[in-house]
Amino acid sequence: MKIIGIAFLAIVMMASCNENNDQESTNYSAENSEIMEKQEKQKIEALLSEYEKSLNTSDAKLAQSLYTKDGIFMPTEAPSGIGSEGILKSYEYVFSQIQLNIEFFIEEIQVEANMAFAITSSKGTTLIHATGDIIPEANRELFVFEKVNGEWKIARYMFNKTEPRK
Repeated sequence: MKIIGIAFLAIVMMASCNENNDQESTNYSAENSEIMEKQEKQKIEALLSEYEKSLNTSDAKLAQSLYTKDGIFMPTEAPSGIGSEGILKSYEYVFSQIQLNIEFFIEEIQVEANMAFAITSSKGTTLIHATGDIIPEANRELFVFEKVNGEWKIARYMFNKTEPRK
């Protein structure tokens, strides 16, 4: 009977140790996951910064390079740019019409495996090339990102005006 009691006590102690190890492993895994998610969000923030630069410098090739090969750019009041060449043509057209001077404000980034999305807003000004007028610019944006070969790219991008053009 004594042997059974000792064996039972040993089993309980080992199970207790395993529960602690499982809890430590779960805590470590959760912390590691949070760190990785934070790093991915920082990479997406850097991508958005580069995108902002492409808009403010009217660099259609840079904008195009930030998209996936099958990406879609959906500008307000203009046809969508679909695929690499379509995206380039859309940006070339937009930049032939206007010069942007804007700043992005990131409101939310969510990452899930190799997909992510961001909700942003932007404010600044737009120079209309045809008239020389400078008007206020304010938008809200939705970005969908895809991780391609370890690098985040814009898969879909859509925006709309938060203030009517005058």
